[in-house]
Amino acid sequence: MRTIVGITGASGVIYGVNFLRKCPDDKFLIVSKWGKRVLHEELGLKVEELSPWVKKTFLDSDLAAPFSSGSNPFDALVIIPCSVSTLGKIASGISDTLITRVAQVALKERRKLVIALRETPLSSIALENALKLSREGVIIMPISPPHYIELKTINDLVEGFVDKVLKIIGIDDGRGWRHEELD
Repeated sequence: MRTIVGITGASGVIYGVNFLRKCPDDKFLIVSKWGKRVLHEELGLKVEELSPWVKKTFLDSDLAAPFSSGSNPFDALVIIPCSVSTLGKIASGISDTLITRVAQVALKERRKLVIALRETPLSSIALENALKLSREGVIIMPISPPHYIELKTINDLVEGFVDKVLKIIGIDDGRGWRHEELD
């Protein structure tokens, strides 16, 4: 499975980093300009430090990167975290960055697109943009960690949400709420 991961400038970059670590597939990373800043401010990391978990990293400014064309297939684009600005650009058909261009490719090629929206509260405009994309088949997942799992740390919350995203793109660990009753 080939997964493209976009990290934008929304707070909550820990979710994107955790997703990179847990997703077993071939992963290609794109980090926006502001995503780099948040990565450094929230976790003290540079994009280069994420390279052990990805096959290749592309610059968000590189609109000539291979995945900007629908002729290079991928299974899923996961934007985690996704800013409201990026959501609005995608909903409006704006492809001025590699992340937004790959999202347009996902839409036109009917490939899986997951947007892990990290913003609250949401304006009516953001809700309308999310609805517009949802009607096109995009999976909108506001970052809302599950609380029905046994939580001991903040990382448990992060992993709980990341596990839900992994299930959405087809990577299922078999664990779910009260899963032991299914055996």
